[in-house]
Amino acid sequence: MQALITLLRFARAHTVVGTTLSLLALYLMASRHLHTHDWGMFAVTLFSCLCANVYITGLNQLMDVEIDRINKPYLPLASGAYTMTTGYLIVGLGLILSLVACFAYPPFLPATVIASLVIGTAYSVPPVRLKRFHFWAAFCIIVVRGLIVNLLLYVHFRWWLGSNPVVPDTVWLLTAAIFTFGVVIAWFKDLPDTEGDAAYGIRTLSLVKDQRWVFRVGAWVFRATLIGVAIVALRGQLTGIWVGQLVLLLGFEVAARRLDLGQQASIARFYQNIWLLFFAEYGIFAAFG
Repeated sequence: MQALITLLRFARAHTVVGTTLSLLALYLMASRHLHTHDWGMFAVTLFSCLCANVYITGLNQLMDVEIDRINKPYLPLASGAYTMTTGYLIVGLGLILSLVACFAYPPFLPATVIASLVIGTAYSVPPVRLKRFHFWAAFCIIVVRGLIVNLLLYVHFRWWLGSNPVVPDTVWLLTAAIFTFGVVIAWFKDLPDTEGDAAYGIRTLSLVKDQRWVFRVGAWVFRATLIGVAIVALRGQLTGIWVGQLVLLLGFEVAARRLDLGQQASIARFYQNIWLLFFAEYGIFAAFG
C-alpha cells in the first residue's frame, strides 16, 4: 500500500484522476452518440495516456528536485522516497509503454500521445524548459488538457467505434470550458510555490504580478467560463449542463471564500478544490453532453 501511495505521489494523483475521468467522459459521450461500445479499445487508450501522464509528471519532478525540496518536500524524489535512478526508470518505462500502446489504435491515439509527450518534455527539460515563462507554461497546459485531449481523443473514440471523426457541438462546448479551466489551473497551480520558484528563477505569474492579482483575475475568468457555458447550454436546451454550471459556480464561491492567501495550506486546499470542479465538469458532460 505504501509503495502504491508513493507511486501515486510521483504520478501526481490529481492528474491521474483528471486523465482517467476526462477519457471516460469523452468515451461515454462518443459511445452514447453512436450507440455502441468497445471497452477493450478504451482500456488500451487509458493505459497509454496514463503511462504518458506518469512520464510527463515524473520528468517534471526529475528536473525540479531542488525546487520541490522547498515547494513540495513530500514528493518522492524531494523526500528521498525514490532515488534519481528509480525516478528515471519509472519515467523511461512510462515513455516506452505509452508509445507502444498508442500505436495499437492509429491514427488519432498516437497523435494525441506523441503531441502530449513532446509538449510535456518541452515544458520541463532544458534548454527549452517552457515552465520558466508563465505564458508558455500556461500554453502547454491548456493545449494538452484543453485541445489535444478533448478533440483528438473524442475523434479517436468515434473512429474506432466505427464512425467519421466529426466533433458535435457538445464536445466543442466541453473543449471551450476545459480550455479556460486549463488557463485558471495553470495560474493557480503556482500560488503556493512562490518561494521555491523565486529561488530558482521560475517566473510564474504569481511572481510577475502577485498572488492576489492572480487569484482575482483567475477567479473572474473561472466565473465567466461557467456563466458562459451555462448560457450556451440554456440556449441549446441542455438542461443538465446549464444546471451543472450553476452548481459548479456555487462550489467555486464556497472554495474562494475559504481561501486565505496568507496560508500555504489554505492555498493548496483551494487548488485541489479547483481540480475537483474540473473533475465535476467532465462528469456533467459525460452525463448530459
